[in-house]
Amino acid sequence: MQKSDSLSVITLRTDSTFDRWNLPYPTYRFCTGDLNGDGQPEAMVGVVKTTRFYPEPARRLFIFKNVRGRIRPLWMGSKLGGILQDFRYVEGRVRSLETDKSGRYYVAEYSLRTFGLSFDRFLVQAASRDDAMDAFLKE
Repeated sequence: MQKSDSLSVITLRTDSTFDRWNLPYPTYRFCTGDLNGDGQPEAMVGVVKTTRFYPEPARRLFIFKNVRGRIRPLWMGSKLGGILQDFRYVEGRVRSLETDKSGRYYVAEYSLRTFGLSFDRFLVQAASRDDAMDAFLKE
């Protein structure tokens, strides 16, 4: 749920519990899917924020899990391989649309590991925006 331009809240309601996690950053994407194969969906949230090592506001990816009725972060990433433009959940993976400093587009897939995301493969590299979008949106 987005409360304002700069505050979103993740809420988790079960039959017996209610939990919430405030996100005091602008959000640009929210999706769910089973990233770790345990049969329960994780929440993937795109936020715009700075980090200690990257002081410019940029798109980041946070992943949250339901742990016994409570929202718990699995990964609050500061960076993927390139400059993150967007992401989505596809068949147990995070598919990212990224650019490099030259403006070339990349589409990559990542799997959730013990800590954070691990690069699996590129679908396209150094492509045009149109070619990258085709690969990014492909099922």
